[in-house]
Amino acid sequence: MIEVVGVGDDGWDGLDGARRRLVAGASTLLGGRRHLDLMAPHAPGAELVTWPSPLRAGLPELLRATGDAVALASGDPLRSGIATTLVDLLGADAVRVHPAVGSDALARARQGWSAESTTVVTAVGRDLRAVLPHLAPAARLVVLCSDGADPARLGALLAERGWGASTLTARWHLGGPDEGARSERADAFAGRTDDLVLCCVEVRAEDPAAVSPTAGPVPGRPEDFIAHDGQLTKRDVRASALARLRPTAGAHLWDLGAGNGSVALEWCLAAERTSATCVERDPTRAQRIRDNAAALGLAGRVEVVVGDTTTTDLTPFATPDAVFVGGGLDEDLLARAWQALPVGGRLVAHAVTLEGEGALVATHGRTGGELTRVSVERAVPLGRYLSWTPARAVVQLAVTRPHGAS
Repeated sequence: MIEVVGVGDDGWDGLDGARRRLVAGASTLLGGRRHLDLMAPHAPGAELVTWPSPLRAGLPELLRATGDAVALASGDPLRSGIATTLVDLLGADAVRVHPAVGSDALARARQGWSAESTTVVTAVGRDLRAVLPHLAPAARLVVLCSDGADPARLGALLAERGWGASTLTARWHLGGPDEGARSERADAFAGRTDDLVLCCVEVRAEDPAAVSPTAGPVPGRPEDFIAHDGQLTKRDVRASALARLRPTAGAHLWDLGAGNGSVALEWCLAAERTSATCVERDPTRAQRIRDNAAALGLAGRVEVVVGDTTTTDLTPFATPDAVFVGGGLDEDLLARAWQALPVGGRLVAHAVTLEGEGALVATHGRTGGELTRVSVERAVPLGRYLSWTPARAVVQLAVTRPHGAS
């Protein structure tokens, strides 16, 4: 059994009786150097073992060697902490967690923010652009930082993306004797803080009339929300597709024939912890999907595979909750996508050619579902007047896999 003890910035003084007994009676203490130094005087009989580097790769061997042990972690060990990794490796039955008050809870207490009104984002060891999907007018964010340079970097990022009027409050050593804070407009925040720091952000747009097109979860963003070469599902049709794909928290999408990634990226922006696997045959577009994902703060959630959808082996991919087929479709590809879906999984496919339309009609005959022809017209100038100009019509198949489907 691994006992994970949460330790606040106040060290031993902040531990309750139960956590003190665990530390004092430990034969092996696992932790970072700072935590081990804090606890060593109170566990004279313990062997002190620092975490391996790289952490996840070295943990299995370390845990086999130590057996039962007490692991030290910051605050709430299940909030971007070591307990999450230990549970993933060992299972919940082999790990017991004894949390302290987390730094995000202390920060909210100082700010007077309720848990329900606040989003916690971790940027520890990650790209700060992870905050970008959460930016919207009046949002409240607690951003867990890697070091004392992150607050100024975060301020610069917010200013660059049009959120420079946000209030950014850096708080360090929360709950400890060296606790401190500094609050400024995001676009004015400069200089380092202490390294044990997080940021509280009250999000405000520099120009409310020009709010970022990526703000909020609703799909159908303008085409320029990503870089592209014109090969993307247009916004009105994309909104229709996303409504039928139904992104939900933690769900995984296959985007087959992904183009520049517009559907997969909007899927990931629509709900927490969503992810996507994109298959795109053009290497330049595939790299553009990766770049677009990074620019939107989604780099860790979008996998890109270079390959032709009609020949790529789909079986190694994570099981999809939904599949979108936007290009290069035929009946065989649709059949393979359909077979990959679990009960309740959604298949949405688009065609603009007669051959693709035929594949959708044939598939609809086997699977049922909803077959729709989507046509969009926009008003454009014609001399001194306006006239309707139609976009290319799209045939859409949308179907949910039922029990007993073949």
